[in-house]
Amino acid sequence: QLHLVESGGGLVQPGGSLRLSCAASGDTVEMHDIGWSRQAPGKEREGVSCISQYSGRTNYADSVKDRFTISRDNANNSVYLQMNNLKPEDTGVYSCSAKGFCSVYTIIAATDFSSWGQGTQVTVSS
Repeated sequence: QLHLVESGGGLVQPGGSLRLSCAASGDTVEMHDIGWSRQAPGKEREGVSCISQYSGRTNYADSVKDRFTISRDNANNSVYLQMNNLKPEDTGVYSCSAKGFCSVYTIIAATDFSSWGQGTQVTVSS
């Protein structure tokens, strides 16, 4: 069974960058669709990005398109979320999941996946 652990969050100024990691163990990450979501205090969970198994097709929320990049490193059995040009509204707890489906034909939603991890905190503030 695939087990995922998120890391890489922190405090960054607006316009800065962070790279989040979703490290997998127990199975091969390439064999699973992986999704990233975020949740800000008092707000609903929001789907951010996902990458499909094998082919690596990707999908992004409109709010992060052209700023965030999801990638998979098979050698390190991990999925990454590179976040550039961060904005205060990107603040939240970012989590990954392998229990779901990544569609590149529909608007990404947090409900595409379930059993989100505990996540890593990202705070964008000056």
